[in-house]
Amino acid sequence: MNAQELVSSQPRNSRNTVTDANHFILTFENNRFASELFGQFDQNLKLLEERLSIEARARGNSVSISGDLVATNQARRALDFLYAKLQSGGSVEISDVEGAIRMAVAADDQLSLPTMERKAKLSMAQISTRKKTIAARTPTQDAYMRALDRSELVFGVGPAGTGKTYLAVAHAAQLLERGVVDRIVLTRPAVEAGERLGFLPGDMKEKVDPYLRPLYDALYDMMPGDKVERAITAGVIEIAPLAFMRGRTLSNAAIILDEAQNTTSMQMKMFLTRLGENGRMIITGDPSQVDLPRGVKSGLVEALQILNGIEGISVVRFKDTDVVRHPLVGRIVRAYDAQYAVHDESEQLDR
Repeated sequence: MNAQELVSSQPRNSRNTVTDANHFILTFENNRFASELFGQFDQNLKLLEERLSIEARARGNSVSISGDLVATNQARRALDFLYAKLQSGGSVEISDVEGAIRMAVAADDQLSLPTMERKAKLSMAQISTRKKTIAARTPTQDAYMRALDRSELVFGVGPAGTGKTYLAVAHAAQLLERGVVDRIVLTRPAVEAGERLGFLPGDMKEKVDPYLRPLYDALYDMMPGDKVERAITAGVIEIAPLAFMRGRTLSNAAIILDEAQNTTSMQMKMFLTRLGENGRMIITGDPSQVDLPRGVKSGLVEALQILNGIEGISVVRFKDTDVVRHPLVGRIVRAYDAQYAVHDESEQLDR
């Protein structure tokens, strides 16, 4: 792509001045948005420099970008996407910058044919409710969000911190607001890290609420608190342990099973057969974090094997590179995976 092509592909919300093929200046019309885009003490531009090995220098509402041609183009697309987010009323956090960089790099990595044209703008899947709009931050999140739109039954599996549960709840909230479904049903098996409900104080609701707290948190993040409370009181939103699902048929509902790796085979089959007319089902879990008693097979692991290739079912697998929490979380996941791999290899040699 030459300098003239860079100009012609430039989006409308920023002006591009090209000095040579590897150096150009982006000028943004709104000074306040430009300041938010660059970040406090230009921290967002520094992150671009670190991740893409470029130079980005701000002056007023302009930024001078220089470096490798591919990397500078990725920086331009990331900045343009984030600026558009600000224009639409959103905010830009460091995590948003990380996500835009990942998506810009991934868009180029996926070009397998030299004749394929690089897109001038990033195209990320989004989930929107009245309270919040979420854009995909990794290619796998993008695939997951598109699968949620396309399929009636979606499995989202992978390590902690990849956004599986959060995006599932956000999608369910979006479906409820748009009238696609009449209610949301959120559930989890009440088995966590060897703990048991009987040791917890209070009635049944007080016992199970701690296990379901991540689902509550995601709901409150996507919908106004008073609306969530009213919906729970009216039964439009139901949050309950998995055992409460037995014998029911869930029609016109978005149903989410979280921490599904802790279901038994019978529990998973029971849950899957709850799907009724106009139902949407999302199952999330991490097969590497099974807390079931030794010798009990995970219903999630079994379901992924049995249901492989069935029409209408999508399976999206997240990896440690999709972790969108603190960067250290991704490194922790990789360290544990490496240790488990060594342990498994050692066991095989012993046999």
